[in-house]
Amino acid sequence: MNPIPQDKQIALVDRLIQACGGAYSPEIRRRYFITGPQWAPSYEGQAVFHAPVRSRISFEKVMEEYSKIGVAYWCTHDTDVIPARDLFTPRQDEIVQSIKDSLKKYGLQCSMVTTETFHHPVWAAGPSAESPSVREYARKRLINTVAIGHELEARYCVYWPGMLGYYFQGVIDETQTLRWFAEAINAACEADIQIAAQKQRPPLKHALEAKPFEPQAEILLPTSDAMLAFIFSGLITHPEMVGLNPEYLHELMWGAAPRAALARALICGKLFHFDINDGYRLKHDVDIAIGLVNPLDWLNVLVLLRSHDYQGPFNLDYKPPRTASNYGVWAVSVPTMIDRFITLWEMAGDVISDPIIKEATDALKAGGAGANPEDVDSVVNANKELLSLHELVAHRIFQILIGAHRGRIYAL
Repeated sequence: MNPIPQDKQIALVDRLIQACGGAYSPEIRRRYFITGPQWAPSYEGQAVFHAPVRSRISFEKVMEEYSKIGVAYWCTHDTDVIPARDLFTPRQDEIVQSIKDSLKKYGLQCSMVTTETFHHPVWAAGPSAESPSVREYARKRLINTVAIGHELEARYCVYWPGMLGYYFQGVIDETQTLRWFAEAINAACEADIQIAAQKQRPPLKHALEAKPFEPQAEILLPTSDAMLAFIFSGLITHPEMVGLNPEYLHELMWGAAPRAALARALICGKLFHFDINDGYRLKHDVDIAIGLVNPLDWLNVLVLLRSHDYQGPFNLDYKPPRTASNYGVWAVSVPTMIDRFITLWEMAGDVISDPIIKEATDALKAGGAGANPEDVDSVVNANKELLSLHELVAHRIFQILIGAHRGRIYAL
């Protein structure tokens, strides 16, 4: 093959992505509560061992491109859009006004705001460090983000305490650190109640996001289950305001089943917000786009959420790969991720309504006739043939995933 000239490469990408077909219109994409974060498309591809591969882009450009693609909601960390040195200053007010103007211009809503408490050197020992000045700064940052959220008419506030931990055992008192972290969340909730009353808006929903690995050597709240225990520990003064923002990959990373983690959040009434991406167990937080690694697992996750009428946001918390150019982020990466989500969501509806799956699951719930609960052998014999339906249901879900339930087969 002949090398592809640089001036022909974009045209090739465009032609092949159109040849793929299956894309949804922007109007259809806007029907879903899909939120586009500032940080995902503006991610430059850098990491601990990786140099940047793309140039950073402004929030105006991000909003413009989301609008074209059909993403109706935008969200951000405070310092994604406001330099840390400009927080608490008149410059912050100017930037927030510019954000409001851009949201209006491109027809987007701000769904969520979050505070960066992991990147800046001030968080070297975490947002709940021993130093009172660090903790007071963290408290002010959280309250400030709540105020920004109300100004932008957001509905959610997310907290990822990625530096809440330690490198060396015995250096911190973990119980005290958790109390200090609770004090910051409590201050944010108290401020939220006051600001919401002043602005005659509902309070925000405050969602905690867990992560089992990195950046600290040991993290104090590594999983969604740990976050649930923290919420119900008695340390949170307004537990009704605080729930979870699970991330699919964060649950997968430590070897858990994301669907099971979501189920535990659902039964506690604490599934407020959901970050969607994909990746691998027991690996780095690579944040691949949804469905490129675990499409069958993702289908089952969405079956669970559809079955329980989840109404919260699906936030595109992923990193466009280092192989994507600035152009490729918008031409391939963002729209194809959204389209895979929509397809899997609609497939989940097929699973829920499928008559074969329904008959099989109903039979399993009914159980076998003739069982004597006092005779273990009779219980085994009454049910053993029904148990083959577990694999039958799994096979049927696979058929729905590949379209075989609608007649797609391979003639060999």
